[in-house]
Amino acid sequence: MTGKAQARAKTVEAKAIATEEIEASERAHLTTPTRLTGAEILWATLVGEGVQEVFGYPGGAILPVYDALRKFPIRHVLVRHEQGAAHMADGYARASGNVGVAMATSGPGATNLVTGIATAMLDSVPMVCITGNVSSKVLGTDAFQEIDITGITLPVTKHNFLVTKAEDVASALRQAFQIARSGRPGPVLVDITKDAQQATAEFNFEAAKPRSYRPHPMLRVEESGLAEAAELIRNAKRPVILAGHGVMESGAMEQVRTLAERAQIPVGLTLLGIGGFPATHPLCLGMMGMHGESWVNHAIQEADLLIACGMRFDDRVTGTLSSYATKAKKIHIEVDPAEINKNVKVDVALVGDLREVLEELLPRVSARDGSAWLKTIEASKGAVAVRDIKNLPDSGHLYAAHVMHDLWRLTGGNAIIVTDVGQHQMWEAQYFHHDLPRTLITSGGLGTMGFGLPAAIGAKFACPDKEVWLIAGDGGFQMTQSELATIVQEKIKINIAIINNGYLGMVRQWQEFFYERNYEATPLVSPDFVKLADAHGIPGRAVRKRSEVEAAVGEARSNPGPFLLNFMVEKEDAVYPMIPAGSALHEMIRRPERDPLEELAGDM
Repeated sequence: MTGKAQARAKTVEAKAIATEEIEASERAHLTTPTRLTGAEILWATLVGEGVQEVFGYPGGAILPVYDALRKFPIRHVLVRHEQGAAHMADGYARASGNVGVAMATSGPGATNLVTGIATAMLDSVPMVCITGNVSSKVLGTDAFQEIDITGITLPVTKHNFLVTKAEDVASALRQAFQIARSGRPGPVLVDITKDAQQATAEFNFEAAKPRSYRPHPMLRVEESGLAEAAELIRNAKRPVILAGHGVMESGAMEQVRTLAERAQIPVGLTLLGIGGFPATHPLCLGMMGMHGESWVNHAIQEADLLIACGMRFDDRVTGTLSSYATKAKKIHIEVDPAEINKNVKVDVALVGDLREVLEELLPRVSARDGSAWLKTIEASKGAVAVRDIKNLPDSGHLYAAHVMHDLWRLTGGNAIIVTDVGQHQMWEAQYFHHDLPRTLITSGGLGTMGFGLPAAIGAKFACPDKEVWLIAGDGGFQMTQSELATIVQEKIKINIAIINNGYLGMVRQWQEFFYERNYEATPLVSPDFVKLADAHGIPGRAVRKRSEVEAAVGEARSNPGPFLLNFMVEKEDAVYPMIPAGSALHEMIRRPERDPLEELAGDM
């Protein structure tokens, strides 16, 4: 070994020893009792839980916490509105699978988090929100910016805490993380009074460890249930797997795929289940429900067995319940016992973690021939199922479908797509084919407009090396557009695609179909989004023709920083198919034959 090589080897060895010493020091700090302020205990606990980023906005009641931050290796992302903080923590959690953390002060700071907390609750996203509150001595006196945030958030959290003593900070936070990530994930709020932040107490991370998570007593799979489920699968002629968000939350992608391939069962996806089963897999049918593929909905209605995996039979999935899959036996695999028989009565309930349940079920499932059923479904697609071809027809108009398909083609599907809520959200689900989990991040249960931009910021922090695209409507984008400043301040790379049709598009579509085209309060005046981006120091361009899409996307992708594309699409296009409220799953409104986008339908 040369002298230089020996020197390099010694340097590497020295760095390794130094790293081990630092890690040992940190472990000792977490296990050896140390007297800290409540604010310092908060950050030390977050470090112990592995938190690297916190999204927040300071204020008087939480200033002791912010003052202590400089002592700890956590990056604070300054948002422009507290709702953005909650959505960023949400997007971070969905993209990474870890717990996202948001922070705000008391009063309006805390209440501004509520929409983001409710969004996470309905979509089962693990999140911890930390708020400051007034001193415990003045609680209940209507002090300046005092609000009962634990009372307000009780219906939209898995649990919440009011902490009034410094010695309770660590244990409350550690319990919050355990609750947020265990069982069916969800948001937890920890409200800490100002005097608890300022007082001192002994801190010992390990001593604050909560009791071991004890699953619900019903969370056990009976042998008889597994045997009955296996028997139903063995005898089924027309089975369908319904894959929901729980597939990814449980990490059961491989198990669901094994079940589908072994028993040759086609797979339909909920909106939040997209990515849990590869879109390009031969057994993948696509999205089900109100704006799902027609062949998926028909297959469900004709099925003799439904195997629901980590989904909750939401009304947007089932249509009217009285006519939902009446020919089918139903197996429901779900971690939350409260969801069993809540909306749809099932024949076999397997309550538990999806991956664990499937690992017990799979040895009982034998290979079967599903070719006849698969051919029947394939035939039902018809000749116009064109969403998989390389180039959609160009009639001289720019449609949202063009944009979605071209984004998928040009990125190779290897990007994290974060959407806002509305027509563009459904078009993305139809035309962008997700093969990988956690690559579509969207608000499902609450349908929160304004979710997209901050959630994309959170996703980029979770996955800094991945390409992140925000797809937003011109309405939802304006709700949280102030977070453009956060992108610039934090120096992160996000590509933004605004689907600009000059309307609150989905509401306008309902007005078109059901309110005699009375477009009351849906025409939308917007700023020049390219100029708005430029005002923040973000380059951008407007796109009006299909022929311009490829170059525009290429420019955005090659730019080292954030980039905004304003796609000026057809104003009165609609998402097809569509199931009207109160209709059966198979009673879909189809694209009219005279429609100029007829050849793009893929749903007839």
